[in-house]
Amino acid sequence: MSSILKLSQSVGKLSKTPSLSKALRKASSAAAEPKQVSLNVPPTKVTTLSNGIRVATEDWGSQTATVGIWIDAGSRYENAKNNGVAHFMEHMAFKGTGKRTQSQLELEIEDLGAQLNAYTSREQTVYYSKCLAKDVPKAVEILSDIVQNAKLGEAEIERERGVILREMQEVESNLQEVVFDHLHSVAYQGTPLANTILGPTANIRSINATDLRYYLDNHYKASRIVVSGAGGVCHEDLVKLAESNLGQLNNTYTGEIPKLSSCRFTGSEVRVRDDTLPLAHIAMAVEGAGWSDPDTLSLMVGSTLLGAWDRSQASAKQNATNLARASGEEDLCHSFQSFNTCYKDTGLWGIYFVCDPLKIEDMVFNIQEEFMRLCTSVTEGEVERAKALLTANTLLQLDTSTAVCEDIGRQLLCYGRRLPPHELTHRINSITARNVRDVMYKYLYDRCPAIAAVGPVENLPDYNNIRSSMYWIRV
Repeated sequence: MSSILKLSQSVGKLSKTPSLSKALRKASSAAAEPKQVSLNVPPTKVTTLSNGIRVATEDWGSQTATVGIWIDAGSRYENAKNNGVAHFMEHMAFKGTGKRTQSQLELEIEDLGAQLNAYTSREQTVYYSKCLAKDVPKAVEILSDIVQNAKLGEAEIERERGVILREMQEVESNLQEVVFDHLHSVAYQGTPLANTILGPTANIRSINATDLRYYLDNHYKASRIVVSGAGGVCHEDLVKLAESNLGQLNNTYTGEIPKLSSCRFTGSEVRVRDDTLPLAHIAMAVEGAGWSDPDTLSLMVGSTLLGAWDRSQASAKQNATNLARASGEEDLCHSFQSFNTCYKDTGLWGIYFVCDPLKIEDMVFNIQEEFMRLCTSVTEGEVERAKALLTANTLLQLDTSTAVCEDIGRQLLCYGRRLPPHELTHRINSITARNVRDVMYKYLYDRCPAIAAVGPVENLPDYNNIRSSMYWIRV
């Protein structure tokens, strides 16, 4: 007892020592403060202009840069009468403006040694340029000019009409594109997401300058635009460039304000039987999640677990996914790939495969077996491997300024902010096998799929049989 009292007294004396007490308090406060983590990545800076345009950059000081204008406008904002006008407008932007003819525009870009491009998706229209860092001001000025001041001359419209019709013929020869257009048409039937991006031939033949101008005036609005830059782009300079070149854009609508209508998913099928084709092209999908849904990353891990395979690969035995091994060893198909297509409020999660007509039934059986396994018995080891692969693929896709610029523009339109790579990696690494099983069960188990099939598809099982295999009967 006396020894305990002596120890207590000695500790009391030590605690009263000024230097030691100060050191203890300092150590305690340091432990209480959260550690600041230094990340060796350039930050994504975002500034909102007075008219609502968002300017976002990621500057890592390179000698090249990519700058672009991302617009929240695509075929999803169209109706049956004007379907195809967004893509038509994208084409017309390069056919001359109020201050530049088409040839002048092409010469200016060529003199810079830059690249000017654009594309239209179901939810977005994008114009971007890849150039030297010193030429960013000129590139932004050109992009702003073609977005705001497209001439829309009758001769140019007629010439571009023929170009788009030829483009439609090329798309129709790409069976993968055809299958995915059919998949959207049945999965979202009766909604804008069922529309194709290029639109029907009848619309392309009838779209005129009035239709294009009306679309331009009602969709290319400041609050729906993101100016994005990556590579050798100074944020403050890009903000000033956007202000001077796009500051006059407003948010005043001449017609009805476009609204994003909800797109319901319908389990159904479409079969386009053509026995003259050598192989069957088939896509099966269930309704997935939108970009901002917390289940999206788990669905991406599930899609990675399903995997992809092509007959040209050396061997399927070394492939990590069950379906790839089965496809190679049993010669089930020529190729397959899983997909997780996201939109703002919905998505398509599934698989696309190409196979011989006599192998269709076996391939569908193996796919649905794998579907059910993902819902019930996927293991931690598999999930860890899939997470590593998904993380690597995600980061490897951000190796260029164009990819980063696109990532910034798309995420600001979809999420309202840029998810930095380290946050995305952390979210992926936090997913467990149980998370994957729960999410796959939620979206896949006992759900009605959408199916699109083109080619010699006589042996594709009846829809009711496929639907009945979307669950396991357990005793």
